[in-house]
Amino acid sequence: MPVVTLHKGGEVFRDEVADNTNLVVRAGIRKFPYPNFKYKCGMGKCATCTSLIISGGENLPEPNWKEKKILGEEKLGKGFRLACQLWIHHDIELTQEFDAEGAAPASGAETTVTG
Repeated sequence: MPVVTLHKGGEVFRDEVADNTNLVVRAGIRKFPYPNFKYKCGMGKCATCTSLIISGGENLPEPNWKEKKILGEEKLGKGFRLACQLWIHHDIELTQEFDAEGAAPASGAETTVTG
């Protein structure tokens, strides 16, 4: 089962998910990564679920047309993806916290929360 690691607010949330899992669908039914995951429409229109992939991006499929339209080549090139468009089959590490330039906050003392 894939392990999802989410960085948010100086904490690290980690849990296993079933193969072929969509994080927005899980959050919508109040399962991990809820309540720490930002999402809204779930259809690739609003970009609320934009996530910066820290590791595991090499296992994701190529961006679809919705991601290309909403995020553009520059953000996609920096590792951003729309979580609502991703079905997880491998371990992945991500954050939804980043600055205007697309950089994740510097790693500091983080607290890990599992399950």
